[in-house]
Amino acid sequence: MLAKISSGAAVGLDATLVDVEVDIAEAGLPSFTIVGLPDKAVEESKERVRSAIKNSGADFPISRITVNLAPADLPKAGPAYDLPIALGILIASGQISPDLALSLFLGELSLDGSLRHTNAILPMAFLAKEKRFKKVFVPKINEKEASVVSGIDVYPVESLLELVRFFAKTLEIEPAPKIKLTSLLVKSEAEFDFSEIIGQEAAKRAMEIAAAGGHNIFMKGSPGSGKTMLARALPGILPTMTEDEALEVTKIYSITGNLPQGESIVSARPFRSPHHTTSRIGLIGGGSNPSPGEISLAHRGVLFCDEFPEYPRNVLESLRQPMEDGVITISRAKGSVTYPATFILVAASNPCPCGYYGDPKRACTCLPGQIARYEKRVSGPILDRIDIHIDVPSVEAQKLVGKSDVKSEASRLIQKRVQKAREVQNKRFKNTKIKSNSEMNTKEVKKFCELSDECRTMLTSAVATMNLTARSYFKVIKIARTIADLAGEAKISTLHIAEALQYRPKDILY
Repeated sequence: MLAKISSGAAVGLDATLVDVEVDIAEAGLPSFTIVGLPDKAVEESKERVRSAIKNSGADFPISRITVNLAPADLPKAGPAYDLPIALGILIASGQISPDLALSLFLGELSLDGSLRHTNAILPMAFLAKEKRFKKVFVPKINEKEASVVSGIDVYPVESLLELVRFFAKTLEIEPAPKIKLTSLLVKSEAEFDFSEIIGQEAAKRAMEIAAAGGHNIFMKGSPGSGKTMLARALPGILPTMTEDEALEVTKIYSITGNLPQGESIVSARPFRSPHHTTSRIGLIGGGSNPSPGEISLAHRGVLFCDEFPEYPRNVLESLRQPMEDGVITISRAKGSVTYPATFILVAASNPCPCGYYGDPKRACTCLPGQIARYEKRVSGPILDRIDIHIDVPSVEAQKLVGKSDVKSEASRLIQKRVQKAREVQNKRFKNTKIKSNSEMNTKEVKKFCELSDECRTMLTSAVATMNLTARSYFKVIKIARTIADLAGEAKISTLHIAEALQYRPKDILY
């Protein structure tokens, strides 16, 4: 007897339909075979399914069992096929006869028949909606994740036995209530508040601009000047995610298994801080079955790279293309996938190996050659792709002991200005895919950033005196646009251009 169950497979951030076909033949020796390019996790489902069926009180057929995962040329990975395989065996052996029209099944089985947390549920729920399925059966622990998708009924299942009793109409399973995304989105929490950071008013202003426009920022300063605190305080002033952004981020965390169990979505902007020993694959993604890396996990959030020059050269160079395009395409023998990677890069560096070059209080012990080699660890093209460059000097003793009359502004107040500026940008880019000023290309800069003759004259002079590249020229305009948005002004003025020019590196020639 033949049974056919609908399931799905994650391909990049999306999902594709997979038909689980189960055939039980009386002729031949007893066997259990799975075909259709299964990986090791799918192959091992044979033992999980066998034990789950027996421990659920059903009979495992002693026959020739063949399971085909179609389409056969698509690699299948992960344990999400356990439930449809077990269900197919029960149907093919005549133990149950449910109506499976327009139903999709996903879930990893334990040996006792209970359903465990399963990755990539959100893309599968969107697949069900796209293919016009009416019902989706998922593990109960994943119900909130699937319930954010409208237009489908999500049935949370605790065990294989519960599902069998549901089809036998001896038990009712109520569809999970729908969840509105707007009720889940919250402001990002930060490890530090800006009011806790002593001094560094110029760096705080640069951080505010970076948060408002989604700009990358590079901080250079001696040890203990507050670079790490500034970076870790940044999430506290980022704007609240939109629904589309939240779903994009949640898809990434869902397929990688990083979504906290029992949660519906990633409700706040991510903050990722990989160590400088991180490999190239760990940073940009990859592997035999391509999976997202840190830059994709930081999508719509912050990627903090402390000790930036200490990262291997090939790892830093791999950031070039995603910093420019906002996506990363990973090609392997088994296929090619594209993951989003639109993040705010926050890079921090010491000025030299000992850390005290240019410090007014402590003498630098490095030789000129050592300093030059240290600076060359980060290439010019990478630095040119970073919008804002800021020096973070040592904190003055008067401010450190609390005798300063200047009070630091709290993150919540800065966040309000940032949120307002981002709302202006959302209106500006309403009919485009752009979310912030930093994502504009050359054509869009010319369209949305009109410049007066005075501004053009100032930029012309800056290009000549500061050796700006074409990329740097347009980055200055985008930063000026963000500064104008923070000031609530519709037009870019020379004051905005002048401040934007201050954030270009003074000692780097491209």
